[in-house]
Amino acid sequence: MAVYTHLGAEDMAALIAAYDVGTLVSAKGIAEGVSNSNWLIDTTGRDGAGARYILTMYEFRIELDDLPYFLSLLDHLSAHGCPVPRTIHDRDGALYRRIGDKAVALIEFLPGVSVSAPTVGQARAVGTELARLHLAAADFQATRANGMGIAEWHRLARACGAHGLGAIDPWLAQRVADDLPRIAAAWPADLPGGVIHADLFPDNVLVLGDTITGMIDFYFACNDLYAYDVAITHLAWCWDAADGTFRADLSNALIAGYEAGRPLSAKERAALPLLAQGAAMRFLMSRAYDWINTPVDALVTRKDPLPMAHRLQYYHDNPGVFL
Repeated sequence: MAVYTHLGAEDMAALIAAYDVGTLVSAKGIAEGVSNSNWLIDTTGRDGAGARYILTMYEFRIELDDLPYFLSLLDHLSAHGCPVPRTIHDRDGALYRRIGDKAVALIEFLPGVSVSAPTVGQARAVGTELARLHLAAADFQATRANGMGIAEWHRLARACGAHGLGAIDPWLAQRVADDLPRIAAAWPADLPGGVIHADLFPDNVLVLGDTITGMIDFYFACNDLYAYDVAITHLAWCWDAADGTFRADLSNALIAGYEAGRPLSAKERAALPLLAQGAAMRFLMSRAYDWINTPVDALVTRKDPLPMAHRLQYYHDNPGVFL
């Protein structure tokens, strides 16, 4: 994720010393995403053999009161055998620490790479692991409302304004004005739900070959509809990386992988076209807001909202993609 806050070498070394992970060797900012500051941390390790971690400083879109939910969920899923990084607790057993008015957490580093052009095997594997996540979290006791739900889409649309959206692309403002109220009015409320990842894009998944070695960045995790999580993952994985066209082979593989672990009900499958439009709207709005408001000096790669708008239209025009 983007580095918004810079920590000096002495401050970083003192922070790492609060954990039983050895002494700091290096810290490198990670220039991906837009929400938090992240560093790749190398230490000497507890046994001197070297160790690697991810350090996250929470910048915005994350309330500090939600951190116990996110970080305890990582521990819960890891303990249930999901490919999820553990939270590294400090020497006092705390899940996170404070630096001024911000919180930081140290997370286990997992092997693997994020792919930009998923294969059919990888799409099937991520569907399988998503179902596994939903089932493994069924006995997780904490709950959290979806902070990026429909009310937030409306707030972001107002914050961007028709002028801001139109400055990105004139068509975008009309797309939001037409589709946001339509999707919100038809949103289902009677489908099965529980803990969802809510952001399982390829850059939040680590793979080695067709094996999922890590699902990361759970900072939008919440309690919501399982099928909505499937729709978000479908939005993220089932499109050609080169030209943005829909890939039926990836779609079929992802859904088959998910249903191998947790079959979708008839009502869930019928709701998927609308849920996928909602997923596209959610990421359209957050990306548009970030496109307009990201600081010019942030170490960050902004994400274009327009592909989300085109996918929204495709899901609307082609509901049969989920049949």
